[in-house]
Amino acid sequence: MSWKALCCFLSLSVGFGSLSLGGGWPKPEGPEGVPSGAVPRNVAYVSNEQGGVSVIDLTRLEVIREIPVGGVGPRGIVVTADGRYVLTANKQTADVSVLDTRTGTVVVRVPIGTNPEFLKLHPSGQWVFTSHEPGAEGGPPKAAGNSEEREEKEEAGPAALPPSRVVAIEVGDWKVGRAFLGGVETEGLTFSLDGRQLVVTNEGEDAVSAYDVETGRLLRRTDLSPYGVRPRGVKPSPDGKTYVVTMEASNTLVVLNADLEVVRTLPVGRGPYGVAFDRSGHRLFVAAARDQKLQVYDARTLELQREIPVGARCWHFTFTPDDAKILVACGRSDAVYVIDAATYEVVKVLKGFRLPWGIVTYPKAYGSLDLP
Repeated sequence: MSWKALCCFLSLSVGFGSLSLGGGWPKPEGPEGVPSGAVPRNVAYVSNEQGGVSVIDLTRLEVIREIPVGGVGPRGIVVTADGRYVLTANKQTADVSVLDTRTGTVVVRVPIGTNPEFLKLHPSGQWVFTSHEPGAEGGPPKAAGNSEEREEKEEAGPAALPPSRVVAIEVGDWKVGRAFLGGVETEGLTFSLDGRQLVVTNEGEDAVSAYDVETGRLLRRTDLSPYGVRPRGVKPSPDGKTYVVTMEASNTLVVLNADLEVVRTLPVGRGPYGVAFDRSGHRLFVAAARDQKLQVYDARTLELQREIPVGARCWHFTFTPDDAKILVACGRSDAVYVIDAATYEVVKVLKGFRLPWGIVTYPKAYGSLDLP
């Protein structure tokens, strides 16, 4: 497929009608309060490693349903640009599930390979990228009684493991359209703002790499071992001038320029994972999982502004579409914390999840897994 076909940014408003599966899918009753066949709006989707996808009504701040994904161990989660589909990366069944949000049914499951984790929608809206780790050990999620330090030890892998495989699923066709080798234990995925480069963190070799999206060619690789251990989350700033990377095992944040040159590092809370800027680019948020805090930094000075107490193993978070609240998925607490984005007060704790991993919203919002 040509670069023009892949990235047609000027035609985003066309939507995915021409790419969707043919034939009429059955239209049972939709989610509570949503007309049958309509795309749910003002909702959040949460992947549960020991369940399916929970749907949160953001108006009432209540869980309104759980959708089975067919596979086992859903972690990475993404919603398409039009809100019609939610995809999950299923660790135990080595596939990606495609859920129709209008009917709450599984459209298809796409075989990927061992241990798929992150999912990221390309800025064009035409592709969903993921990676899987052929050398990583699978198995069921760890028991709730295990500490984060034990989980880190058990999940860490030596740099001698084989490289990960990065694959792209075409939206609508739901087939793997391209694949190429990544680094060792590829974790976080993000894109340059123009969509031409895929930037990834490679946990097993303490490095960050950039690839040409069209060809899969490695463009540059930066060794982060002098600055920390186990890179996990990665995000571009809203202006595209920098990237930030969380180093989970050394409690470090690394700031790189657009050429992936390290320009600054700073200590952060223990076990940093999810990371995101707010829409304005003025604030930077870091999920310090083992400190059970969501940290707020001034994005320009990197001065710590606030620490918000949350639950256990809170890896990923998202703003609501109106930017008024922040939702934090806390796996070991089986909860989602709802935080006022202006006052930083916890306004509600939603319970009843089953090892929640990731969280995204529709309409799409800024967060550790979604925008930019």
